[in-house]
Amino acid sequence: MWLEILLASVLAFVVYWFVSRDKEETLPLEDGWWGPGARPTAPEDESIRPFKVETADEEIKDLHRRIDGTRLTPPLEDSRFHYGFNSNYLKKILSYWRNEFDWRKQVEMLNRYPHFKTRIEGLDIHFVHVKPPHLPPGRTPKPLLMVHGWPGSFYEFYKIIPLLTDPANHGLSEEHVFEVICPSIPGYAFSEAASKKGLNSVATARIFYKLMLRLGFREFYIQGGDWGALICTHMAQMVPSHVKGLHLNMAFILNGRVLTLFLVRHCPRLFGFTQRDMELMLPFEEKIFYRPLRESGYMHIQSTKPDTVGCALNDSPAGLAAYILEKFSTWTDSEFQELEDGGLERKFSLDDLLTNVMLYWTTGAITSSQRFYKENRGQLFKQDRVKVSVPTGLAAFPCELMHVPERWVKGKYPRLVSYSYMPRGGHFAALEEPELLARDIRKFVGLLELP
Repeated sequence: MWLEILLASVLAFVVYWFVSRDKEETLPLEDGWWGPGARPTAPEDESIRPFKVETADEEIKDLHRRIDGTRLTPPLEDSRFHYGFNSNYLKKILSYWRNEFDWRKQVEMLNRYPHFKTRIEGLDIHFVHVKPPHLPPGRTPKPLLMVHGWPGSFYEFYKIIPLLTDPANHGLSEEHVFEVICPSIPGYAFSEAASKKGLNSVATARIFYKLMLRLGFREFYIQGGDWGALICTHMAQMVPSHVKGLHLNMAFILNGRVLTLFLVRHCPRLFGFTQRDMELMLPFEEKIFYRPLRESGYMHIQSTKPDTVGCALNDSPAGLAAYILEKFSTWTDSEFQELEDGGLERKFSLDDLLTNVMLYWTTGAITSSQRFYKENRGQLFKQDRVKVSVPTGLAAFPCELMHVPERWVKGKYPRLVSYSYMPRGGHFAALEEPELLARDIRKFVGLLELP
């Protein structure tokens, strides 16, 4: 047995060494054009234009008409959320959406923060830009780019923005005051979708870097989870001299580290795992293998033929709500699959959940948002070998899809200066636990800006 363990250890080390070698120091900046047709010879319009979220009676009437025509299949007995979104609970969601949800009121709420658009690489890029309402004497705000993922949107950050831009009025110190920029990924919400194949997370990182330069920022902080974590990581890999710090609430660690897991069970400290790591990862079969497999069926569809399922979701508000909100259930806490209502209202309000769904419905963005998976197929492994040289912080929320130990994170982010085991929370941290995430961002920046 010991010989087998020794041989397995040597094999795991060799594989880990081979796949984790540095490929290059930075990603090339390059350039792109994603608008229709050939790239114009004239210089691109770099103006920044105010934008306002709007709606119309016809838009709301069409939504109600489609909800009224919904056909649902009864769930199996005692299936709860094990088969996906429970249609009995979906009836409640649809009733609230049809009869109580006030989209006009939510549009006013969305316009509470300033919105803008600017043209970059042939696409109109939408972003929210919030400056501090007041600053302590002699202080300047710290620019912070925050990037969402799927199936989220810029709206995920609406509860955390005031904690970062106006901390004094929310029980926090004014030691760190931020100027927050929240763009929409191309093809999401109000950012124009690409007309050409290939717009992936690297291209998006470059577009958002150009956005920050256009806003006048030469050095800035960046933060993200889900796709936002990958986009921000690529930006740090691409232009490290411009990124003062990278804060994540999810880390993509894909190389051969998983191969050592069956040995970790017997000697976790040898591999740098803490007791808390083991609590969050055991049993390995469930949390490292079965759960990611159970929760990733959508990913295979969207990485291969996103337009097919997009046709259905873009035509049915009931289908769209079920498809998106299921993620807000089990990605917030895997135990919620045991509940008849998926636990959705334990952490979120129906207004918040449906506002996010409406940002996909009213813009018709679900198909283009799903294409982002196909464009990034293979991209994760390709860029995983490029280490990140900028200071990094990670907030490890206990109900994230998969826990990533500090030892693994340091392999890709060697300048990891802050790693926090968060007391609660899951995948949609900014929306679910805005104060916890804000405090961790502030702690991370504080470590980098010690006197």
